[in-house]
Amino acid sequence: MEEGINKRKTEHIRHCLTGNVEGVNKTTGLEGINFIHNALPEINFNDINLSATFLDKQLKAPFLVSSMTGGSDLAEKINQNLAEAAEEKGWAMGLGSTRALLESDAHQDSFLIRKQAPTIPMFANIGAVQLNYGYGAEECQRIVDMTGSDSIVLHLNPLQEAVQDEGDLNFENLLPKIEKVCKALDVPVGAKEVGFGIDGTIARKLYDAGISYIDVAGAGGTSWSQVEKLRSRDPLKKAAAEAFNNWGIPTKDCIVSVRNALEDVTLVSSGGMKTGVDAAKALTIGADIVGFARTLLQAATESTEAVILTMDQLELELKMTMFGIGAESILDLKNTRRVEIMGKSLLEE
Repeated sequence: MEEGINKRKTEHIRHCLTGNVEGVNKTTGLEGINFIHNALPEINFNDINLSATFLDKQLKAPFLVSSMTGGSDLAEKINQNLAEAAEEKGWAMGLGSTRALLESDAHQDSFLIRKQAPTIPMFANIGAVQLNYGYGAEECQRIVDMTGSDSIVLHLNPLQEAVQDEGDLNFENLLPKIEKVCKALDVPVGAKEVGFGIDGTIARKLYDAGISYIDVAGAGGTSWSQVEKLRSRDPLKKAAAEAFNNWGIPTKDCIVSVRNALEDVTLVSSGGMKTGVDAAKALTIGADIVGFARTLLQAATESTEAVILTMDQLELELKMTMFGIGAESILDLKNTRRVEIMGKSLLEE
């Protein structure tokens, strides 16, 4: 029987699969962006090229499997299916929080999936707050070495920890510790939120501390305050969590804010990404890579083939969007003027 951190991981998966875990009246903001149809695209659909790079490796599409899970029996099946599909499709992949890998001998195979995905960019993941609870560069490097990852991302999740029954609440003086990790590790270190967003001011602080890439993980998709509310046994926390059911910075606003603050940083857009059209919008306003999480989760409980089918659809939707505006490459998409943002057309400028 699963206990402690392993039990929590299973509960997280089940609530994300079956519960009402999205924020209330909170969207990504991408609905305010519309492409301007091009009736004469002057390109061959079959020549559209989705290739991109991440962590100095080539991707077949500018997509990644966002960090989701690990450390449970169910997570093992999910991650192996995701890894095999990501390898087949040439997507990047993030592991779920790897604290369980070091703290429990159970289900280590849920994290040790490099054999299923030997060539794609892969990053490990651990909560930045753990740097205040005995973790440091040595533990982060150990995680990288154990998983064969090309990078590690430090996730920032203060509100989730505040609602979580077992939450770690000491976020004091983390930035200098993040800087030490960045300097000590022999791989790039990224930073991500978990669904409440990173703005340009925070991104600048992280970048100046040595963070190599930012995953904004904005609001509009899964709300981890709502996930933790569903699994909480504390009636006070359950009640308080309701006040935060529309908390967070919409993903669109995160992308714009971070890109305005940091012109050259590698920027990952996750948080409520559901379609290839969403991805195209995110790329157009400043993202370099787009991460999908819950969109892939149900398929990942079924089979590798089911995940690949979902990935095929997302890629087709992105290609169709690009065809509809006459963009033959991701660079063309990022530079297109055939877009209307909040009612203002770039074609008119």
